[in-house]
Amino acid sequence: MFTPKISQAGWTRRTPVLRQLALSACLAVAAASLPTVSHAEAPLQKVQAPGWYRMMLGAFEVTAINDGTVDLPVDKLLHAPPTTIAQNLKKHYLAAPLETSVNAFLINTGSRLVLVDTGAGGLFGPTLGRLAAQIASAGYKPEQVDDILITHMHPDHVGGLSPEGKLAFPNATIHVDQADRDFWMSKANMDAAPADKKGFFQGAQASLSAYEAAGKLKTFNADGEVVPGIRSQATHGHTAGHAIYLVESQGKRLTLIGDLIHVASVQLESPQITIGFDSDEKQARAQRLKTFQQLAKEGSLVGAAHFPFPGLGRLRSTGKGFAWEAVNYSSQVK
Repeated sequence: MFTPKISQAGWTRRTPVLRQLALSACLAVAAASLPTVSHAEAPLQKVQAPGWYRMMLGAFEVTAINDGTVDLPVDKLLHAPPTTIAQNLKKHYLAAPLETSVNAFLINTGSRLVLVDTGAGGLFGPTLGRLAAQIASAGYKPEQVDDILITHMHPDHVGGLSPEGKLAFPNATIHVDQADRDFWMSKANMDAAPADKKGFFQGAQASLSAYEAAGKLKTFNADGEVVPGIRSQATHGHTAGHAIYLVESQGKRLTLIGDLIHVASVQLESPQITIGFDSDEKQARAQRLKTFQQLAKEGSLVGAAHFPFPGLGRLRSTGKGFAWEAVNYSSQVK
């Protein structure tokens, strides 16, 4: 067997290298015996980013505001076979109860600051009622709001008006369809309502009474301009006086549809399906179809109260139903 010969000089040159290798091996063994320290051991934060999204509509600045989300038992609320609901939800990787957004919209026209709907306040559980904090995060103060336009007086749309009986928006005038005001503010209607519906009346009256007493509640009876650049359009059915609002600036339009629809994953494809919250199912269905057909034809922007936040997009006709094209996210306000 051949044995290489290493001279004394060669050994001397190799000794530091061998020593380094030996030292490295020792350090590796020592490190393996030490407890592992991970820089990823930070606590989970469990909070989302502030819920507002901003865009321009002509010269108007529109800020979508998220009041929070709530789990809805849509399999029990929607009037359709359970298998139909389950299949449509599954198609979108969803299930019941469905986590549902509650959105409001803040519009700065340059001369007026206008809020459409006010979220739930404390009327719909602990996961909602974040409107005031979101408005502050978006750079505005409640006292800067000049007008509040209510699509209808269900608790998740008016609950943010008067938390704890105080005017949350002390300088604002509240605008609502006369038919909705007359229905929900009526003690006789509340007394005649089923027990599980009385809370809707109580929430509406608690939210609006202080503004009405202060002379800050204005009603309208017909389609028309409520504030400069924003028109109301009657879509009665979901409630006695449900209204939508058409916001227009420099040839651009945004239609805020309130509760014409609740569950996008089911009711877009099957718009004939109604929900238990509808006061008049037949009329609510007819208003949804009529309005959606027009919006799809126009291709104008739509703001939906219960579509996933920010609830902004466009409707597209697909045979007997519709599809939703959400706005493309932008890091710029344009």
